[in-house]
Amino acid sequence: MIRRPCYWICRIQFVVSYNNNNNNSVIARSLASAGVPVSKEPSGLSCSDGKRPDGLTLIPWRAGRSLIWDVTVSCTTADSYLEASSREAGAAAELAASNKVVKYAGLTSLGEFVPIAVESHGPINRDALQFLSELGRRLAKTTRDVRASSFLFQRISVVVQRFNSVLLHDGFIDDDRPE
Repeated sequence: MIRRPCYWICRIQFVVSYNNNNNNSVIARSLASAGVPVSKEPSGLSCSDGKRPDGLTLIPWRAGRSLIWDVTVSCTTADSYLEASSREAGAAAELAASNKVVKYAGLTSLGEFVPIAVESHGPINRDALQFLSELGRRLAKTTRDVRASSFLFQRISVVVQRFNSVLLHDGFIDDDRPE
């Protein structure tokens, strides 16, 4: 086992946070482009630990209810997901999504909650795929560009690929770097 210096662990935490924020921005900008105003990290919506979901639509999304979402990116090969990931593609995303559903269970009375969980190797959880597909259809209708849905998925993919490249780069040990 390689002992990682503290700055490396802090760097990973920064990159994960950066990745989640960028994916959240992709979702928020896409909703706004589709004509759905949003509030990122809305105040007044919090769970018992004081943490807030990533976003809330300011107008109803479906069935007269606002959409509440939270984005997470899970590492497919993390110890906590490895066993499930080795059995089924997308298992880490589904586990991360179910953890988000439990965490934000108290918010379901305020709107429709959709966890958006993306794996570092690509798969997205089922609920998020349905939501992103619907968002892509709305974007295509608003922008009159049939490729809008594809562009949405590509933007999310690029954010995850950037995340992976930074983690891969930082995973190598530089002999010149002090420990």
